Amino acid sequence: MKPRVLTAVVAALAVTLVGCSGKATEGKADEEGKGGIKTGPGVSSSTISLGVLTDMTGVYASLGKSVTQAQQLWVKQTNDAGGICDRKIELTVRDHGYDPQKAIAAYTELVPDVAGFAQFIGSPFVAAVEQRIDGQDKGLVLPQAWSANLLGSPYIRVIGATYDVETINLIDYLLAEKRIAKGDKIGHVYFEGDYGENALVGSKHAAKEAGLTVVEQKIKPTDNDMTAQVAALKQAGVKAVVVSAGPRQAASLVGVAAATGFDVPVVGNNSAFAPQLLKTQAGPALLKDYYVASSTLPIGDPGDGPAKLAKEYAAQYPKDVLDNGVVAGYTAASLFGEALTKACDDKDLTREGIDKALLTIKGYGTEFGVTHDFSDPKAPSTRESVIMKPDAGAAGGLKVVRPAEVAPAAESFTIGN
Repeated sequence: MKPRVLTAVVAALAVTLVGCSGKATEGKADEEGKGGIKTGPGVSSSTISLGVLTDMTGVYASLGKSVTQAQQLWVKQTNDAGGICDRKIELTVRDHGYDPQKAIAAYTELVPDVAGFAQFIGSPFVAAVEQRIDGQDKGLVLPQAWSANLLGSPYIRVIGATYDVETINLIDYLLAEKRIAKGDKIGHVYFEGDYGENALVGSKHAAKEAGLTVVEQKIKPTDNDMTAQVAALKQAGVKAVVVSAGPRQAASLVGVAAATGFDVPVVGNNSAFAPQLLKTQAGPALLKDYYVASSTLPIGDPGDGPAKLAKEYAAQYPKDVLDNGVVAGYTAASLFGEALTKACDDKDLTREGIDKALLTIKGYGTEFGVTHDFSDPKAPSTRESVIMKPDAGAAGGLKVVRPAEVAPAAESFTIGN
């Protein structure tokens, strides 16, 4: 379900570069480290190296910066506390700018020398190297991506509800609030590729269950002006719009709709918002009737987990904006850390040992509003979504309007259909 052109590019690159990572596990996986602990790639007697493949200059630049800095904060805190398994944690960061060539080349560069990846932004790029991850590399990857197509791998573990489930929960919120009803049309503006097309699966399922009709508008990540899409949806008479794209596209859609008198609620997936948008011309419209789903509480929530993290992040990066990328990045890094700790207890810091350790982690993340279970690689870690609304007075620009909940249509949904 990746876009035709992107599919061809990433597939060709994956084939071209597949031979470059063969040394990832060769001659290392069964070496005995200090204390009788087996070690593998990225693990020495003094350090554990993790890779970060992020986007700081492309479609998700603001998200990528926050995710990465939050992970660097976790590393600093962890190392200040003595590290893990008597080893310091190191992050090796590469910015791929949401470019398939750069993303796959960066993966190929880093994979021989890291224990796994605490971040990998871009569902299409993760999918492009999935065969290598499952076949020869076998390093744990925690993507900042929520496509259901990534489920099933024992090494690529989605943290949170997948886009299809998240979209079902968003539409359920509109139904529960009586913003839409049986017989209505809803619009769906979505990125071509894994992200948008997986979200579309969710909107179609929710529509079928509720007696709605979906009016589709497919866009590319390079499309920033949503004027044509708004005009088409307005003419179609939709009563609400789902947007499965980036922050820029969401802001354009909501802003153009307001400017043209198209007064309908708009809901977006977790990566379709950045607090910086509230200071743009689209700000008033976003504050009025825009909603976002996520599998964590927002960074500005008064709960103990978000409040503590917000304070620590602000102290480390006082000039940077708080957003939900901070929560996503920190929770992914700390999850990897928990897997490393369990693997250390089992005296097995090989990639296989780390992957096996993750399977034992349940009840994770409760301090951020949602409980995650990583025991089944074929399932998302949760089906719950928190529904949030932009709020200029909240740190991170979002407030909760519905706590973590799974819609009946999402609970019964068979992922992969």
